[in-house]
Amino acid sequence: MVLPCGSSRAEVVLVGRAGQRERDRERAAARKPNSKNGGDGLTPEQRRERDKKALEEKAAKKAAQASGSAAGSSTDTKNKDGKK
Repeated sequence: MVLPCGSSRAEVVLVGRAGQRERDRERAAARKPNSKNGGDGLTPEQRRERDKKALEEKAAKKAAQASGSAAGSSTDTKNKDGKK
């Protein structure tokens, strides 16, 4: 192996390792097709609408639970007898 002027063997090894890392990243990406592209086939606007609907349903469910538990019984454990 011929080294260019001014480079050391350590630099050559690092370049080789960087290539190996890149190949490993490519192989990992090939094994995992739904990485960052959100493989659901939706446009960004459709995805926003879907997420908005899910958040609204979640908020409604939480509000229903809160109103149901507030109407049930008191959660004040310090004053069970009604004394102050």
